Amino acid sequence: MIELGINNLSKSFGANKIFENVGFDIKTGEIVGLIGRNGTGKTTIMKILMGHEDYEGEVFYRKGVTLGYLDQIPVFEEDYSVKEVLYLAFKDVYDIKKKMMKIEHSLTNEDNDIDKLMKEYGQLQERFELLGGYDIDEKMSKVTIGLQISDSIQKMKFANLSGGEKSKIMLGKILLEKPELLLLDEPSNHLDLKSIEWLEEYLKEYKGSVLIISHDRYFLDRVVNKIVELEYNGASIYHGNYTYYLMEKERRFIEAYNRYKENQKKINKMEEQIKRYRIWGKMRDSDKMYVRAKELEKRLAKMEKLDKPVLEKTKIKLSSKGFDRTGKEVLILKEVEKSFDNRTLFSDLNLTLFYQDSLAILGDNGTGKSTLIKIVMEELEKDKGSIKYGSNINIGYLPQEVKFEDENTSILEAFQYKYNITIGEARTELAKVLFIKDDVFKKINILSGGEKSRLKLCMLMYEKVNFMILDEPTNHLDIDSREILEETLLDFKGTILFVSHDRYFINKIATKIGEIENKKLEFYNGDYEYYKNEFLKKADSTIMKREQVNRSSNKNYNRKRVDDNENIIKRKKKQLESIEIEIESLETSIDELEIEMFENSTDAGKLNEISVEQNEKKEALNKLLEEWESISEDIDSLS
Repeated sequence: MIELGINNLSKSFGANKIFENVGFDIKTGEIVGLIGRNGTGKTTIMKILMGHEDYEGEVFYRKGVTLGYLDQIPVFEEDYSVKEVLYLAFKDVYDIKKKMMKIEHSLTNEDNDIDKLMKEYGQLQERFELLGGYDIDEKMSKVTIGLQISDSIQKMKFANLSGGEKSKIMLGKILLEKPELLLLDEPSNHLDLKSIEWLEEYLKEYKGSVLIISHDRYFLDRVVNKIVELEYNGASIYHGNYTYYLMEKERRFIEAYNRYKENQKKINKMEEQIKRYRIWGKMRDSDKMYVRAKELEKRLAKMEKLDKPVLEKTKIKLSSKGFDRTGKEVLILKEVEKSFDNRTLFSDLNLTLFYQDSLAILGDNGTGKSTLIKIVMEELEKDKGSIKYGSNINIGYLPQEVKFEDENTSILEAFQYKYNITIGEARTELAKVLFIKDDVFKKINILSGGEKSRLKLCMLMYEKVNFMILDEPTNHLDIDSREILEETLLDFKGTILFVSHDRYFINKIATKIGEIENKKLEFYNGDYEYYKNEFLKKADSTIMKREQVNRSSNKNYNRKRVDDNENIIKRKKKQLESIEIEIESLETSIDELEIEMFENSTDAGKLNEISVEQNEKKEALNKLLEEWESISEDIDSLS
């Protein structure tokens, strides 16, 4: 069943056309991701769907469908607490409850018609139960725990919250209302990783239909089952998640390009034939040949001529020329501590960052991730501990929101004057980060967040930065801008330290994960997927310990526990398979090094270099074997 349909939708602001010919639908149970570059009109579509913007075209809904959309933060009474705002989601239920209480009071008066009141009370009670009145506390608890809206926050006045906190509360209220069609614009903004992961699971189990605008590719991968890509001249539909969209878009491009080439081939062939007919007609003085040429020209004029398809993905081309590398150890933090107002964020925090490491700092909101970055940048003073920087360090910093001293100048002027170089040299450097032709004359104050980040990165690279520090660099960037940033950082030859909630970005850039938990920094030598697997192993270990206690205290060990064990075993077997592949790869590498040592037996320097690498691989192999044995033992104990 179609919950929402859009057909031939167009929108303009004055003479500026935002989009046209947009059409798609949302069926019952579908979770749809609406994506597109900044400025293509994604939020405008949401506002049109809620009746807040006029438009040209057709928008129709299933009769009676209920909508929920966080458009803007409404104003509540000054004394409204967060808890009271959340409970507004159950306003209809509470109105029924009030009527029931009024009837209960009326029943004490014998002069009233008791039978009539009881009948009315029964109808209200039935309605109250149907609307889930008896489950309100359970529903509230599920959402507030998932979004980490603590009891202390619930007691606060809604008016006193920050903009981000208000958005989170309104998201909670909408989820509690459970509309049949849920419209979410960047729902993962202002949420930490744990809350985002909870929201993903919540939406996957949601009974209604959902339309989501999001730049969080990991979120889209895990939640949506359909992608609508909004473009200036229409919308393209992809029936799958974000990864499917990427593959299918490339397949469609290749298919369209092949059709274009075939079309061009036919056109060229006909044009050549027309030329030949004309030449033959002139040579033989033959009217028939001219007639055939005319007929073919008419056919060519009627023939469909396909536009050349363009895949708008241009890679950044950074140069590492003149790059000065650092020493092996880039940054060392020992027993660092920081507190604010008698609240300790972290203590005894230790960190060693090596050359070409790319370390992502994770942790819940308020654990001190950005504070740690500021301490490393020497913008904040630590309370205790020591910080040591490696040799030949040149630090570059990319903040959440990039700002420039004079934003009234053009991109070209800002770059040329800052480094006192020629226009030609400045244009060459700017072209490396895709500022070409007239782009360089844009004023900085009209640039998007992604364009400002790109300009800042270009400046950092020109300054031969070899240690990059980034604080939530993908905030406010559209997907294309995030991918450009990723390409830049993947080409960067130095060391990276960054804070991010963007799991797709983390997975692509990080070689190590550092999580601030219980005021300490715990390390994981891998990307985000590796970190998640290790996190699950810890959770499995906790479950196993709990199960052992339950077994000893309860002989009637129920089937649910057995199911839990089976799920853990399946997950652990997958981990074993992954480790076995790594073991096989390492063993092959070690064997290859043995051969290389034999081939270089007369070169002492090379032998030493190979020996060091071989020892490192053997050490890594031993760790993997120990991990394999440990997981095998866990499986045996659960079987």
